Amino acid sequence: MTGMTQHHGASWTTAVRATLHCLTGCAVGEILGMVIGTALAWGNVSTMILAISLAFLFGYSFTLFAVLRSGLSLRAAIKVALAADTVSIAVMELVDNGIIALTPGAMEAGLSEGLFWSTLLGGFAVAFVITTPVNKWMIGRGKGHAVVHAHH
Repeated sequence: MTGMTQHHGASWTTAVRATLHCLTGCAVGEILGMVIGTALAWGNVSTMILAISLAFLFGYSFTLFAVLRSGLSLRAAIKVALAADTVSIAVMELVDNGIIALTPGAMEAGLSEGLFWSTLLGGFAVAFVITTPVNKWMIGRGKGHAVVHAHH
């Protein structure tokens, strides 16, 4: 096809690295949000909104700071972070929070209970497995985390 850029498929190693990068930011924000909401005895919806908001904030900020170091302006760096991480974070949060919401007693469990932590960490593991092929597909098409690689 004339005039179209063709992207080669991404390797699984690249996809795993991109997903781990995303998971790190998501996990920091998600855990912080769940801990704060649970400690303050907030309702399930308020706690999840906080956790998801912080997951996006930390996920984007990890990429933002990395591309700012490459010399991009703040405006350009924000665009790269949004393009690189939005789908990955959204899939990860949908899966993780879905597991938490659907696990009986997980949202009511206290911070000292194994159910709280096992559900949260188990949700991250499942989200990683589901998000990695999504990232591989996106990177292979020049989207998602592929936009960050141009600035490293």
